[in-house]
Amino acid sequence: MQIQEHAFAKLNLSLDILRKMEDGYHEMSMVMQSISLCDDVTVSCEPGEGSVTASTNLKYLPVDEKNIAVRAARLFFAHTGISGYDTKITLKKRIPVCAGMGGGSADGAAVLRGLNSLFRTGLDGDTLRALAVKLGSDVPFCIQGGTVFAGGRGEVLTPLPAMPGCGIVVCKPSVSISTPQLFSRIRCEKIRLHPDTNGILDAITKADLNGIAVRMYNVFETVLPQNAGQIGEIKSELLDHRALGAVMTGSGSAVFGLFETADLARQAWEAMRGKYRDCFLTAPQDRIPILA
Repeated sequence: MQIQEHAFAKLNLSLDILRKMEDGYHEMSMVMQSISLCDDVTVSCEPGEGSVTASTNLKYLPVDEKNIAVRAARLFFAHTGISGYDTKITLKKRIPVCAGMGGGSADGAAVLRGLNSLFRTGLDGDTLRALAVKLGSDVPFCIQGGTVFAGGRGEVLTPLPAMPGCGIVVCKPSVSISTPQLFSRIRCEKIRLHPDTNGILDAITKADLNGIAVRMYNVFETVLPQNAGQIGEIKSELLDHRALGAVMTGSGSAVFGLFETADLARQAWEAMRGKYRDCFLTAPQDRIPILA
């Protein structure tokens, strides 16, 4: 038995940190968007002793329990009680790693969706998201993606109307940024500038692309390390190429810009792709249906 799933990357149209909670995690307020850039995740199951193995086109990625995709498969089998199968997971990676785009989380979510379909277990979206919480804060969003407001640690999700159609260019600079390092630099009481989250939500409801773009903001940009200067440079370049707005996604280091049309986005991408190894032309991705 075999199935292939697309694991769609995510972007943060806004990212705010409200407070540090008693459990040590931070309470987040985010507007998240799936994009068409994706990894291909192939899951194969054959009768066997219950092994789970992974392979990937990126040699430096772990393929053992450190890989969310492997842990997702083990979690699925533990939850459903299904046993007696050897599982092979093949990851064709396109989403850059350490970019703030949820690549690993998307892979884990794709494995859960794929196994749910492969074994016809009928788990609905809520059940899959409850499982996904055990794998990481971004994984529940990646189960279905789309346009979503995320609270809590990122696992409290409210679906929103689909984002207006547009072109998107994503560039990742050569520098990578440690997520734990950024969280350690954040002092919630010292954050002076917050995203206009309500304004973005209103703009999404009105299908106002410019209203979304001009309000995009990420509080992590206020605590970037000194070696992250390329992030500001990429934002400026995107705006120079007529992006309506540009911002860093997640904990970085990828930066994206929204363009009024796919043609404008393509022009920017063609101008920038020679300078940045990881430069992508993409578009908003709709919510993935779960057929229970």
